[in-house]
Amino acid sequence: MRYFIEIAYSGKNYHGWQNQPNSITVQGVLENSLSTILRTTIKVMGAGRTDAGVHAKQLFAHFDYSNIISVKELIFKLNSFLANDITVLDIFQVKDDMHARFSAIEREYQYVVSLEKNPFIKDFSYQIHQNPNIDLMNQAANELLNYKDFQCFSRSNTDVKTYYCDVKIAIWEFVENQLVFTIRADRFLRNMVRAIVGTLLDVGFEKTSLSEFHQIIKSKDRTKAGTSAPARGLCLTKVMYPKQIKN
Repeated sequence: MRYFIEIAYSGKNYHGWQNQPNSITVQGVLENSLSTILRTTIKVMGAGRTDAGVHAKQLFAHFDYSNIISVKELIFKLNSFLANDITVLDIFQVKDDMHARFSAIEREYQYVVSLEKNPFIKDFSYQIHQNPNIDLMNQAANELLNYKDFQCFSRSNTDVKTYYCDVKIAIWEFVENQLVFTIRADRFLRNMVRAIVGTLLDVGFEKTSLSEFHQIIKSKDRTKAGTSAPARGLCLTKVMYPKQIKN
């Protein structure tokens, strides 16, 4: 039987989602916890790969197991076993052909920029000391919806077959002395959101014009785009699937 597990986590203490040699990852910790409690080797496949230090309010993964007698009890045991920076929100059975990564139809990230020193959000935001022009940033962000090839915002030497992404939403909002960037697309490239945020901040500080922003995207050259914003401000907030996924 195939199950989806929904989790949330702070990425501060992890070297990203995906298993890596000699590194503590969210995937590795989750697999170890499930394997220990279910007393068999469990492998999980996530909806995506968050980089080191990136957080998630909602991430789904799938795993296969013969039969879970009590989902409620398993969730309780996992949350008791896991460190406080990872929480299991739900576990539910899905159709056997559902895949946490390939069945997802949209993903949403938020990036938080703090305009003041705030000890309560310092691990979940990027603090800056000047106010950028949010109107210019939104003009540039809106142009992302008119492009498909985002190679200029992708990490170099990545193993993807295509740099095409369908961006549905890209907007900055001012919320309680914070700038919150929300972006939604069918898929994202590695480092894409952080590179976009860094480039949009350059637009906001008028280091990069709107015309130059267009040229950066058309160039397909990562060196032309801005510096990636720090990982701590980025959070995966939603992963969306077709309505009928449960068995």
